[in-house]
Amino acid sequence: MTSAQGKAVTSTPSPVIAVEDIRKHFAVGSPIAAAMRRKSVVVKAIDGVNFTLNKGESVGLLGESGCGKTTMGRMLLKLDEPSEGRILFEGDDLATMQGPALRAYRARAQMIFQNPFEALNPRFTIAQSMDEPLSNANIAKAERADRIRKAMDLVHLPDPAQFLERYPHQMSGGQLQRVVMARALILEPTFVVADEPVSMLDVSVRAGILNLFREVRDNMGLTAIYISHDLALVRYVCERTIVMYLGCIVEDGPTEEIVKNPMHPYTKALVAAVPVPHPAQSHAPLPIKAGAPDARNPPSGCRLRDRCPHAFDRCAIEEPKATRIGARKVHCHLFD
Repeated sequence: MTSAQGKAVTSTPSPVIAVEDIRKHFAVGSPIAAAMRRKSVVVKAIDGVNFTLNKGESVGLLGESGCGKTTMGRMLLKLDEPSEGRILFEGDDLATMQGPALRAYRARAQMIFQNPFEALNPRFTIAQSMDEPLSNANIAKAERADRIRKAMDLVHLPDPAQFLERYPHQMSGGQLQRVVMARALILEPTFVVADEPVSMLDVSVRAGILNLFREVRDNMGLTAIYISHDLALVRYVCERTIVMYLGCIVEDGPTEEIVKNPMHPYTKALVAAVPVPHPAQSHAPLPIKAGAPDARNPPSGCRLRDRCPHAFDRCAIEEPKATRIGARKVHCHLFD
């Protein structure tokens, strides 16, 4: 591409996913009871999140339970609708997708669920579970058997005839998670959300599933979100990490930089909490105070201020904005 003056112009590729000021609020409990207890009836699961994903990028969503990472993953797949903001897929707003456009998006965006034992219908054989997404996508019957075989080969489940007539309870956790992965990949998606896909598995089989995830991601050129609370797993499969706390992003940048030199106080606590593989070596105290606040009534200003040892007056008044430092974005007043 050239400009009017004949000079080459380098165009920046559009992101596959663009999240723009997304908020997701859930109404909980009785308004009367909440008023008596002086608590809100709204949980702000996601509260003003912005980020983009480029083609082929593998990004980890990292944070403790309740930070909003699974809710974010569900909204990316249009399983939950945002309360405010918008999510763009290749420039198209998910909120406006209906009919054929939505069906096409369902085929191109898939989820690998956390619990393989609940991800499949226990009354269906593996063959029936694998055939269901093909039927929903109106794939011709003559083509389905070949698609199922290729998907089973892709996740290294040899001799499909050995597994296809089994029911989920007749398979091991590792085998079942491979089936769940094959089912997510059978429509050849371009975008995948993996929600803690190894947390329900024995430690002995986790490495194999993680290696498989990396292999199919690279071979298929997938754009992927990997949701986890385990920094070591995110480091193994993702080149970029987004750290979340109480519905907000606190740090976003290359995974290795975040692991080796965490900047936000909460990220420092996550890194410090990683177990040390030596029985004689103990951890120093975590750099934040224990106990996350109630998600219905988060602190004003910075949500970490009640736990942060570096909090000062401004933290209670003003919510920190993103500050770019090299390849990273840090949401903290210490870096303004």
